[in-house]
Amino acid sequence: MANLKDISRQIKSVKNTQKTTKAMQLVSSAKLRRTQQLAQQAKSYAGKINEVLTEIASNLNKMKDDNLDLGRSFKLDSEVKAVDIVFVTADKGLCGGFNMATIREVRDLIKDYSAKGTKINLRAIGRKGIDYFSFQNVELMQKEIGLSSAPTYEKASDFAKHVLKNFIDGETDKVVLVYNGFKNMLTQELRVKTLLPIDVHYNEVKVSDSMMEIEPEGDEQDVLDELVNKYIEFNMFYSLIDSLSAEHSARMQAMDSATKNAKQKVNDLTVQFNKARQAAITTELIEIISGVEALK
Repeated sequence: MANLKDISRQIKSVKNTQKTTKAMQLVSSAKLRRTQQLAQQAKSYAGKINEVLTEIASNLNKMKDDNLDLGRSFKLDSEVKAVDIVFVTADKGLCGGFNMATIREVRDLIKDYSAKGTKINLRAIGRKGIDYFSFQNVELMQKEIGLSSAPTYEKASDFAKHVLKNFIDGETDKVVLVYNGFKNMLTQELRVKTLLPIDVHYNEVKVSDSMMEIEPEGDEQDVLDELVNKYIEFNMFYSLIDSLSAEHSARMQAMDSATKNAKQKVNDLTVQFNKARQAAITTELIEIISGVEALK
């Protein structure tokens, strides 16, 4: 039978762990509420800019303006010789399988593109993904630590500029974004999105003359190029916000599960402690009775 002091020490240790995981759960819950508000605002803006860009590109394509070059950003039928895979993971752990879901998807994409003979460039945001692929001796073209845990539009924009420049210069033919997004309080949803080239037919667009009635200030080509820049930058920023919301949700669930497991462990140890104490008392009573009988 286990020593009573050892069991008591284990109970104390597990209770301390339970307090820690409960505190972490509450912190993640509070952070999730704050991040969700920002994510809703960012989602609305990202949806609107995607809608505007799609409508403009569709109308311009119908007009077939020879003086306007839609550029590589809209060429969907070009051969993919090189692909950029941008993926987002957390900077911290203790969030269940949140990070591994993204890493597994990136590994699958690497396998698929490698089988086609496509050159692969990895761009990583988040310490967990960077550490994993660095340990596997996989080269990372671009890596950023601290951005996934504290995303800002300026930093997201700086990161996206490198991606866009390589694409415009013809060094890559496709840009794929991979991250674990927020679906609801209990579920995260893996998202794999082709950022470039832009598919103007991704959503059914009701083409109207509303956008064409607006005379842009400045050269139309400059306006389109700037809109593409904003499209890439804000989609990059939104993915970071969405991923952070999912991270807090996953950590909240993981800590809730850990708290419940700790509580169950305390109950099991308490039962074990009571049995050990009862056995010790029984042994002492038997020894006392045996000693009294021996004196008779």
